[in-house]
Amino acid sequence: MSSVYKSSEDVTETVNLLTSILVRYPEISTINFNPEKKTLKLNFIFADVLEESELKSLQEFIRDSIEAYNMLERKKANILKISSQIIESLTIIQIERDIDTLVQGEIALIIQSLHQAGKTNIITENPETFYEDDLKFQEEMIEAMLENVKSCNKGKPLFAFRADGRVLVFNK
Repeated sequence: MSSVYKSSEDVTETVNLLTSILVRYPEISTINFNPEKKTLKLNFIFADVLEESELKSLQEFIRDSIEAYNMLERKKANILKISSQIIESLTIIQIERDIDTLVQGEIALIIQSLHQAGKTNIITENPETFYEDDLKFQEEMIEAMLENVKSCNKGKPLFAFRADGRVLVFNK
């Protein structure tokens, strides 16, 4: 009976993590959690079609930023995949990272890298205005939840996204 309860706690902790990430970072359009691979996929949508050279440059910049961050932290990402897809007049960038080596600071770095690369056309849904103390608190909570999810043994594949100012999380 305790294992069923623990599994339920694991799912709740993961749902809270995905929700917190989407609330804190309005640039992230969707998140996929794969418990078998222990990965998160962060998806970003751009309001126009990026040229092939722009996509390659952006992907290299993000990869280099993540690798430099991890080198400074004296760790190596187990899984780091960056892909893109063009759908009609939108560009989707997907970054897949393993939970075991991912930290909140790296998520913030990814967002900052997208902005530094001059990509101002990231689609965001109603970014809320937070005070500096609120942002710091949210970031600390995300870091704590990431640590808790790392120790989870089981879980369900989850998909989270925003719709009409709310965050929705579904089992896949």
